[in-house]
Amino acid sequence: MTVSIAITGKSGSGKTTIVKALWQVIKKKHPNKSVLLFDNDLTAELAHSFGKDIRQTIYGIRSGKHEYKTGIPEHMTKQEYIEWALEDILVPLDDNTEIIVSWLVGSKDCRCPITQQLNDALVKLIARYDFVIFDCEFDLKYLHQLVDIPINVTLVIARPNEASVHLAKRIEEYSAKYAAGEQLGVILNKVNKQEIEPLLDLLNKYDLTTLGTIPKDDNLKNNRISKKSEIVENALEQLYYRLNIPQKEENQ
Repeated sequence: MTVSIAITGKSGSGKTTIVKALWQVIKKKHPNKSVLLFDNDLTAELAHSFGKDIRQTIYGIRSGKHEYKTGIPEHMTKQEYIEWALEDILVPLDDNTEIIVSWLVGSKDCRCPITQQLNDALVKLIARYDFVIFDCEFDLKYLHQLVDIPINVTLVIARPNEASVHLAKRIEEYSAKYAAGEQLGVILNKVNKQEIEPLLDLLNKYDLTTLGTIPKDDNLKNNRISKKSEIVENALEQLYYRLNIPQKEENQ
């Protein structure tokens, strides 16, 4: 059964850094499990952080602009064609991890057959992996417009200030119905130690579930493209036990 994790929040909150760090933690704890990184952010920043300039996207399939790596097999149904095309745009990152980029998505209000066909094909694709981590565009609504699957854990990433916490409350409200009653909470990112107590009071004021805090990493200024941070990774490893996902250390 696939464990699905969605990382949401305002652009600049540190979503991509957290996605990459969480991926590393999951690889440590479950080294033999398969992972799909799903770049659902319009900037495609997650793919760029791996040095991948991925031009072949789900939107390309939807719009008919996808350039295939191989010839198109004959006698396919439209559904089989879409499933085959999704395979064509998966990019491997290591033996157990692949990444896919969505870019623009259509509205669920659209009655075009391609909307449902893409949803069905993506549900089938995602079910192949042990873990899928979504780097989302703001909240879960944009992801839901593309594919409708249960999300086990939704993390709203917020900066340590009242404006960001206020926005996190809005994101939580927008995302709640798509989280389907599963775990939904806030992680405060880029936090200085002296800020923690007043920020926790602020989260209580907005009635937000806080899953943890992540310290500010000044070294990220030198890793703006790769988004790699040992500080963030260590913090996520410490709060991993709070997440409603498998905890067992499979390499022990």
